[in-house]
Amino acid sequence: MPRMHRVRRAVALVGAAALALTLAACAPDPTSAVELPAQAEGSLPEDTTAQLQAAVEYAMAASGSPGAIVGVWVPWAGTWVTGLGTTKPDGAAVDTNMTFGAGYVTRAMTCDVLYALSAEGALELGDSVTEWVPGLPGLEDITLGQLCDSSSGLGAYTGKLIDRLVANPARSWAAKELVAYGMSSPLTGDPGSAYRDSDTGYVLLGLAVERAGGESVKELYERYVAEPLGLKATGLAATPAGSKPLAALRSSNTEGKLDCSALADVTSLSATLGFTAGGVTTNITELGRYTQALATGARPYDTAERYADPYQVTANDPSWFTAKGGTFQAGSLIGHYGSYPGYLTAAFADRETGMTVAVVLNNSRGSSVVVRALAWQLAAIASKVPGADGAAPEAGLPWTAESLVAEIDDAAICS
Repeated sequence: MPRMHRVRRAVALVGAAALALTLAACAPDPTSAVELPAQAEGSLPEDTTAQLQAAVEYAMAASGSPGAIVGVWVPWAGTWVTGLGTTKPDGAAVDTNMTFGAGYVTRAMTCDVLYALSAEGALELGDSVTEWVPGLPGLEDITLGQLCDSSSGLGAYTGKLIDRLVANPARSWAAKELVAYGMSSPLTGDPGSAYRDSDTGYVLLGLAVERAGGESVKELYERYVAEPLGLKATGLAATPAGSKPLAALRSSNTEGKLDCSALADVTSLSATLGFTAGGVTTNITELGRYTQALATGARPYDTAERYADPYQVTANDPSWFTAKGGTFQAGSLIGHYGSYPGYLTAAFADRETGMTVAVVLNNSRGSSVVVRALAWQLAAIASKVPGADGAAPEAGLPWTAESLVAEIDDAAICS
């Protein structure tokens, strides 16, 4: 480790230890380490929950998902957290306490660690990845910040391995093995020039923060993600005692055609496949709490710099849909979404009010557009709920729930 980084790290650890002692002395409850928007007690109005449920059930049918877990938290009005359907066809009813893969929300958590270590002086966002992960010829111009922003130009590896992981989901993968698959394709552009989805970049970032932080990434997630927010079921390959996973499913091909009734079970998928790009497990309540904290800047290392000067996701997307800091920005919302083997997951929260939506569908064969559009639908419905004074805060969402139905229809794999 470079000498200056070692000095900064030592000073930061002393300061962090003193801060930890202070917090421990005055606040034994870890959830008191952050301040989140006050949440109105009680349930959302019945007409609102009926709209929310109808939207989720429509997306379940479009994606061929037998089950879903959804949470909607409206600080000024109430909450709605429920499980719909069954874990698999003819299976048990979905329980809201079930765990599932956080999918690409993992990437935001990896960036949390990066920004926390940067705040402590253990590394800098502008450091070359080769400073922390040796043996990467040709990647000297790629920075840690670009890995977090997914603007490195590196390609992806999951698509190259999908058939192998479905055949043997429990297989363990080494992080550097995943990187090798991702680097087998040429760069998609100059580093820092544009957003390009890259699971390879987040795996590399995970390796870098492990070396800079001096701990395993599992321990770093615990320190910087779980502990400040009091999360008990969230972590890399976390499986709390007594918890049950929501079955992870994927539609199969039957006679060369996609068959929504034939579902391959990949619940045993090893978290090593996702590592710091998609390997975290969580539950719906903790996913919502995490996303709300992320969007509202609840932790000391949640800085405005992280979301400044965002990239447009694609040239065809509207200007209000951008990416930066391991997250997506959609209007006034910040969060993430994606398709990870077994699940379609999305979670977004409003930066000003803390209004939060989180949802998981348990068939990943369809496009992630389905769960993204669903999350935005839920946000649009929730944003209109009146509070005690009969009004709702201005959410600033540039869409309506109805305008997103066509996106779900276009991405549907099942009628």
